[in-house]
Amino acid sequence: MVELNKEIYEAEVLQADLPVVVDFWGPSCGPCLALMPEVIKLGESYEGRVKFCKLNAAENRRLCATLKVMGLPTILFYKGGELVDRITGAEVSLEAIRERAEKLLA
Repeated sequence: MVELNKEIYEAEVLQADLPVVVDFWGPSCGPCLALMPEVIKLGESYEGRVKFCKLNAAENRRLCATLKVMGLPTILFYKGGELVDRITGAEVSLEAIRERAEKLLA
């Protein structure tokens, strides 16, 4: 899972050859921390088909504001450099992430 920051976001996400899932998390976000090991495993199952990345929102506040990420956890889904879907807060579950990752491959 690629650890993102503002310096590499464009190259890793917007210019990626593969569809990209970005997990926005924070060190004080209980649901984020609980879900992260499962999201990492999910990312491994999509190796070579969908790129999974994570971004520490606490360390990248300006980028979060630019991307309109207002709450955690938030997951953004990109295809061809375009934001195509997002889930946030109570909507975020492993099943919801898997379902949308599958849509990226369709």
